[in-house]
Amino acid sequence: GVTRLLLTRIPFFKEIIVSSFTCDSCSWSNTEIQSAGRIQEQGVRYTLAVTSRQDMNREVVKTDCATARIPELDFEIPAFTQKGVLTTIEGIIDRAVAGLEQDQPIRRATDKEVANKIDEFIGKLKQLKEVHSSFTFIIDDPSGNSFVENPRAPQKDDALVVTQYRRTPQQAAMLGLELDEKPADSAEDLRNEVLQFNTNCPECNAPANTNMKLVQIPHFKEVIIMATNCDSCGHRTNEVKSGGAIEPQGTRITLRITDPSDMTRDILKSETCSVEIPELEFELGMGALGGKFTTLEGLLKDIRDLVERNPFTLGDSSIPSKTEKLQEFIRKLHEVKGKVKAHFIMDDPAGNSYLQNVYAPEEDPELKVERYERTFEQNEDLGLNDMKTEGYESEGASGR
Repeated sequence: GVTRLLLTRIPFFKEIIVSSFTCDSCSWSNTEIQSAGRIQEQGVRYTLAVTSRQDMNREVVKTDCATARIPELDFEIPAFTQKGVLTTIEGIIDRAVAGLEQDQPIRRATDKEVANKIDEFIGKLKQLKEVHSSFTFIIDDPSGNSFVENPRAPQKDDALVVTQYRRTPQQAAMLGLELDEKPADSAEDLRNEVLQFNTNCPECNAPANTNMKLVQIPHFKEVIIMATNCDSCGHRTNEVKSGGAIEPQGTRITLRITDPSDMTRDILKSETCSVEIPELEFELGMGALGGKFTTLEGLLKDIRDLVERNPFTLGDSSIPSKTEKLQEFIRKLHEVKGKVKAHFIMDDPAGNSYLQNVYAPEEDPELKVERYERTFEQNEDLGLNDMKTEGYESEGASGR
């Protein structure tokens, strides 16, 4: 026979390998799937309330180590009893029915009572496909590589609950993972964990969740990335904070843009960083756009959006001469993306901004990083002139 392999990506999930075997002699065929990635850090449990025929058509990735359950029928497909499969919820039920019907002729001849009970249960499974009443479909995968389709993605699906959990030692052993008996490092756990806290949406003030993650940027330092998604109005925002102290010196980073590939360089722009493009006579002041972790192309797009969405510059209230000048600036800004050579300058008195060196740890011929002593005014802006971290206890006691 012939086995065919296909590497494909499931939207809003990950890459998988689909293998298909067919035999021309007896026409037997078989398909199964394997995850193209590694075992995930946490297990995953999908709980779906099936209420309509459309729900039966949802795509499902069920790995061989996943357990499928329907609590209403007290029905379970244990782990490692089936090969991994890419199918639908209806397909999983059909596969279970086919497996139960396979040995029914032998059962009817040897144990008629058991055969009748299995026939009754098969009838209940077949009735589930008509969805006369709602039921719950659960996939529990300790490897974290199973998946149930969300047809409303990227929006939230109220009928689908996705829960990530830490594997038990028994589940880790079942997956063949080596257990680390060393005590967990709390700082390392913080780097590997996404923290979540409740906030309000800045647009509609509805309750929302903010995710926070500590990230180590290579050849730089740790930063804190915060992202807020609002399920009510769809508003999304992200912000970057430095994970360390203010540096002893300020940093001035100059990049000479010579190639379109420069647009893919990673950039960390802190709130205290100003941006300058001398060829366009453009300067973005400290605090504008907030803190961002993006690429050079992404930052230029944010600058363009900042100009285009300002009603006082390009809206009905704008002056024609100013509008023409800004339209010309937007056109030149678009040409900077590798078509026109220009200098991109980031000046951060706090020293907490970063522009990727693609030659690291070697020197980048197009990138220049300068350290400088802050002026009194810059220290004043950062609140450092009035900050005292030593000897303040004795002064406070004498003042009283």
